Amino acid sequence: MKILVINGPNINFLGIREKSVYGNQDYDYLLGMIGDKGRTCGSSIEVFQSNHEGAIIDRIQDAYFDGTEGIVINPGAYTHYSYAIRDALASITVPKVEIHISDITQREDFRKVSVTAPVCDRQIYGHGLEGYLEAIDAVLEMKSKE
Repeated sequence: MKILVINGPNINFLGIREKSVYGNQDYDYLLGMIGDKGRTCGSSIEVFQSNHEGAIIDRIQDAYFDGTEGIVINPGAYTHYSYAIRDALASITVPKVEIHISDITQREDFRKVSVTAPVCDRQIYGHGLEGYLEAIDAVLEMKSKE
């Protein structure tokens, strides 16, 4: 199975930014976790990260054509206001899971609103980096039921 993991702005700064919220592990650690998961479950998992909204939209649109069978996305701050990313996600009919490292329901009011979650099949938050593995499992489960 071909899965695409998309990370939005500042996710590449894991281990640097707000360690009390996002933890001490860096982005390379996350990439290693995801790579190990792909090998364990026999899936091809590509990870894409960008701080630019248009690049994220372009990658979602490319997923339509490249055989991607499921998407895990952490839109970062774009979660709360990017209707353009929301619309791109709505255009893709593969299983989609939105992931957030922190518990967005326990943070600032603006973080409690997701414009992208309604076009995803599931939202996982507050489980740290392990949430990515849960999201991959959720995509695999949804795909197995098709």
